[in-house]
Amino acid sequence: MEQRGGPHHDPNSLTAAWARIRGRLRDEFGDAAYRGFLNPLTLVGVDGDTVVLTVSSPFLRDRVAAVYSDRLSALWHAEVAAVTRVRFEVRRSAPPACRGAEGGAGDGAAEAVAAPAVMVKNDDNGGGGESAHDAANTRLDDRLTFENFVVGKPNELAFAAARRVAESDVVPFNPLFLYGGVGLGKTHLMHAIAWHIRHRHPERSVLYLTAEKFMYQFVRALRFKDTVAFKDQFRSVDVLMIDDFQFISGKDSTQEEFFHTFNALVDRNRQVIISADKSPTDLEAVEERLRSRLGWGLVADIHPTTYELRLGILQSKAEKMAVEIPGKVLEFLAHKIASNVRELEGAMNRIVAHSTLVGREITLESTQEVLHDLLRANDRRVTVEEIQKQVAGHYNIRLNDMYSARRARAVARPRQVAMYLSKKLTPRSLPEIGRKFGGRDHTTVMHAVKRVEELRAIDRQFAEDLDLLRRMLES
Repeated sequence: MEQRGGPHHDPNSLTAAWARIRGRLRDEFGDAAYRGFLNPLTLVGVDGDTVVLTVSSPFLRDRVAAVYSDRLSALWHAEVAAVTRVRFEVRRSAPPACRGAEGGAGDGAAEAVAAPAVMVKNDDNGGGGESAHDAANTRLDDRLTFENFVVGKPNELAFAAARRVAESDVVPFNPLFLYGGVGLGKTHLMHAIAWHIRHRHPERSVLYLTAEKFMYQFVRALRFKDTVAFKDQFRSVDVLMIDDFQFISGKDSTQEEFFHTFNALVDRNRQVIISADKSPTDLEAVEERLRSRLGWGLVADIHPTTYELRLGILQSKAEKMAVEIPGKVLEFLAHKIASNVRELEGAMNRIVAHSTLVGREITLESTQEVLHDLLRANDRRVTVEEIQKQVAGHYNIRLNDMYSARRARAVARPRQVAMYLSKKLTPRSLPEIGRKFGGRDHTTVMHAVKRVEELRAIDRQFAEDLDLLRRMLES
């Protein structure tokens, strides 16, 4: 056994140490992890203060290095004090004969006695460059967990499906396809699934990346004539997660490769999880056979957020930030920024930062000042329809109730508020407003305006609600 720059180590003593270490690894990590990742390791020798172990593929090398490197280093140091590090390399040829014994006699023990004569050097990755697996795997955001995901009606199915996939010991549906608009939580759920699986089953290999990165890796493999390694990398994982799948649309060669990768993983009962901005049937420029397969499992959509969900997200974020934000400000933001959760959270970050840096109390007025550009960008001309929608959402009634003949107070009062705001905020005449509310007479609108003004003068809470609605519509 070749020694480089370090003390002489007896091959038999190293082999014995490796056998003990393997026994410890099996006890600590269990049979599944041992068979999948640790048993294939082969001891080559010692290079200075470093033990060198080889594996059969770049993927296996990167997985073992990421998950088990620290523990292996500690175990080797306990056996051989001069050893402080472990290096993993890919075998170029048939494995040497020093495959560690597993504690029993027979073939394994006999195999462990024979020591390799030459230390193998893997020059392909010797320059410290980015490994194939590292280049593909996208770093996970530790803030994007199930615990930090606010659940509401628009996303409850997608959330439940994601939890089922993350917690199940078998593949419940394949693939899981999540779709919805920008900023609604698809990527959050993808990261949450990956984190949960890694914590619950550290022995399972999870590969998460964007569709663009998948395409980049495939093009790179074609360029360097390394498609075999590419296929090995993507078809040997336990869980493959592709985010923003719509970016593969129109890329025929990439679709072809993903089609075969998908089939290979499903045939081996490996989990595939996809996210996109559209359902499989609506993905344009995607082959019919691929769209069909993407719909095999469970397709779960994430609807646009409701006012209640947006308010819940803001309240949760305020709690985590440990800041006091008036309820009226949170309600204003939840009403005004309705399309994108990222934009909603970004707006909240801005008002909190402004308050902290300037030392100014957070109020509706200061919020409007700080977010004037964002509010202006989202601004649109106030219409009767917009007023009806905002008021219906605020009072939690159906939009159809604005036009219906129902006279129950829970419906009639919000309808009167909407008529009042339509008179104050639009150039519409009273008869025009009446027609927008189910063909009502102009005298009905006049009565609504008068009644709302009376209530505003005597009911402080009602006045505050009215003021909030007006600010949201005017901002």
